[in-house]
Amino acid sequence: MTDDQRPYQHYAAQHFGWRCSDDGRVATITLNRPDKKNPLTFDSYAELRDLFRGLVYASDVRAVVIAGEGGNFCSGGDVFEIIEPLTKMAAPELLRFTRMTGDLVKAMKHAPQPIVAAIDGVCAGAGAMVALAADWRLGTPEAKTAFLFTRVGLAGADMGACGLLPRVIGQGRAAELLFSGRAMSAEEGAAWGWFNALHHGTSVLAEAQKVARLLADGPWFAHTVTKTMLNQEWAMGIDEMIESEAQAQALCMLTQDFKRAFDAFAAKQKPKFEGN
Repeated sequence: MTDDQRPYQHYAAQHFGWRCSDDGRVATITLNRPDKKNPLTFDSYAELRDLFRGLVYASDVRAVVIAGEGGNFCSGGDVFEIIEPLTKMAAPELLRFTRMTGDLVKAMKHAPQPIVAAIDGVCAGAGAMVALAADWRLGTPEAKTAFLFTRVGLAGADMGACGLLPRVIGQGRAAELLFSGRAMSAEEGAAWGWFNALHHGTSVLAEAQKVARLLADGPWFAHTVTKTMLNQEWAMGIDEMIESEAQAQALCMLTQDFKRAFDAFAAKQKPKFEGN
């Protein structure tokens, strides 16, 4: 069944940059308000949420890179376009907003494509949560990541931070960052498992796109299964984990990619995966 699928190569983004490789397999999202260190607005939140929801049905995009323009990743919610209006909203409006921001994280997690974040400079607040929602993070020595919600009088529990951050860097380190709001240095991020690797600022985006290309040209269906299981198994006991993986792997063994890999191995060649 392919009636619900459509290409996203020529998606016309309104509130951030969007471009795809020639074959449409690797998409790059660029947060592009460099004069303010690429903050999010109500509109960019909503468009990012809707885009990642739509990528479930993409017929071409197999991996996504997300980066910022001008030497910074994302400074969080725009102070005057989001923070100031929030101080004047009633509870129902505030809850609609916080649910929308959380929906962006859920949409990124539910999108089948692996997401690679290229993080340079400031990565703060909601920007840090976008980075956390990615599956793979590359940074630069200049990257500074801060979950600074407490700095503005809010809880460190925002957009899933209290559940997701401990899974990446550990409970104690997550508690320190979420209570204090201090910035995690690039060196700490690399040592704690936040970053998969550090690269020079001039090359981090290209390195992220290399990773995305590697994933996009790999066993696409199997990668979607891996991402699903990584997200689901935190809520499972050991018996459920093993049974779920048994079913998932058996399903992958029915794909032509599995047969292609065997045939290539037998012929002493490199497999060419087609994602089916």
